[in-house]
Amino acid sequence: MLANNTGTCCRSNIIILDAGRNRMPAGIVSTAILITGLVLLAPLHALAQESSDDWRFSIGTYLWAPSVSGDLNYGPPPKGGGSPRVSIDTGSTLGDFDFAGLSLTGLARKGRWVIGTDIIYLDISDQISTVSSVDLDPGSDPINISTSNINKDTRSSLTGWLWTLAGGYAVVQQPKLGLDAIGGIRYFGLDTKTRWNLKGTVTGTGPGGNTATFARKGKVKGSDDIWTGIVGARGHYRLGEGGWFTNFYGDIGGGSSTFTWQGLAGVGYAFHWGNILLDYRYLYYDQDDGELLDDLSFGGLALGVNFQF
Repeated sequence: MLANNTGTCCRSNIIILDAGRNRMPAGIVSTAILITGLVLLAPLHALAQESSDDWRFSIGTYLWAPSVSGDLNYGPPPKGGGSPRVSIDTGSTLGDFDFAGLSLTGLARKGRWVIGTDIIYLDISDQISTVSSVDLDPGSDPINISTSNINKDTRSSLTGWLWTLAGGYAVVQQPKLGLDAIGGIRYFGLDTKTRWNLKGTVTGTGPGGNTATFARKGKVKGSDDIWTGIVGARGHYRLGEGGWFTNFYGDIGGGSSTFTWQGLAGVGYAFHWGNILLDYRYLYYDQDDGELLDDLSFGGLALGVNFQF
């Protein structure tokens, strides 16, 4: 949850929805949309009051164009065969993302208490990648063979949903500075596809003389549903007496086999109706060896607009 509606210097997180292209379970999509609606529409009658403890709300749109870097592990290998470990480093992906939907976020604040939710849909298509190594299973202990020097043409695609739900408490509420401590959950539902074309077949022999082979050409798919708990902080600092401000966010979390962290910093300008922002956002995931996400990071600029009421 990156949104912040403390005064007009508020940060709102993205929701990018694409009902036609997703693998996020329908129940999670429905729940996320319902919670977002409740955050946006709860106790509207309180808006007519004027005390500092009234409900306040923000909604916003956001466009995020990150580069992607990391490693995918499609193991374990089948007996007598192999499975690839794939490295991705897209550089700038502006133009390679399919943002086919509306970016939307919701946050509600009452006094020092705050709750918010966001959904992000990512679609990264046909990116140049590398089969860095192959795990082979010749019937005994698996063996790993480097293949980074025999790649000919390898392409990978990733699609995924990120949903965050978090509550928080304002530990600092001052005219120039606002700081919230937050805690909640994050879901990452990811689909990956890789097709490879190597310069030759990869063959390995185990201690018993048995062999395993990895084909010169092929394709593979992977998927994962990752739930993590998160804790963090979010805030803003007003620059001078005008509308300029800086905003910042950070969280860290994990699950049974996953570590994740996220950071954001940027600058914005506040108007009477809301604000506009330009941020740099970074998101990192790492799972235990044998899981799909050996490590994966997203980082890039985000441009957004928020409306407050």
